[in-house]
Amino acid sequence: MTDITHNQRIVAQFTRWAKPFAELPIHAQASAMARSLAACALEPTLNVLDVACGPGILACAMAPHARQVTGIDITPAMIAQAQVRQAAVGLHNLAWHIGDATTLPFAAQSFDRVTTRYSLHHMQDPAAVLCEMKRVCRPGGRIIVIDATPSPETRDGYDAMERLRDPSHTSALPLDELRRMGKDAGLSEAVVEAYRLEAQLETLSDEKDMAALTAMFDADIASGLDRIGVGAWRTPEGIRFHFPVSILAWHNA
Repeated sequence: MTDITHNQRIVAQFTRWAKPFAELPIHAQASAMARSLAACALEPTLNVLDVACGPGILACAMAPHARQVTGIDITPAMIAQAQVRQAAVGLHNLAWHIGDATTLPFAAQSFDRVTTRYSLHHMQDPAAVLCEMKRVCRPGGRIIVIDATPSPETRDGYDAMERLRDPSHTSALPLDELRRMGKDAGLSEAVVEAYRLEAQLETLSDEKDMAALTAMFDADIASGLDRIGVGAWRTPEGIRFHFPVSILAWHNA
């Protein structure tokens, strides 16, 4: 059963953050996007679904390399931003839907590629989302997940930081858990790749949460223990750190 309260939390968070989220350079960082597109192994004949598509950054990046790309997100304000992005770049092979990742409104085996980026850590049941992605992916297709993957040792610290920054965060999966989830879903691995995405703390949170976040990061930096798992450091402009991100692509047998 869908937890309506949690979905409302997601919608509230990303309605407030839709425009700033869409405009943050980190979300379209060139080398990270190139890695994501390579993992998707796109071809001009393919139909693609981007689950929890947000403001359409990945969907619009995939569209020039595919026949049709469909994006779905639970937050209407995010879909509105996706439509703005589509219009700005003049793409015509995109369609947008508002809907829940746990109950995708598409027939089985409808898509050749099914992606989701930076979203599983918002899901209360990420395994159910992955199973839905598998359901709508044709046999022989590919499923691609891109998300933060803290180490098992730093997961608790990482989650505490993210929940303070974003109340819709549930828990980030370490890479081994994500790989096991794919195996349990009957998928076979095609790509396993990790990268670090540099960010500045002050650009990623509401002002009301900044004092507590700054104190958390400063304590972590001072300890030298990296309990958050992001290798944070101070600069004259503020606190910088690296999101630990993994790309997993699976073949759908």
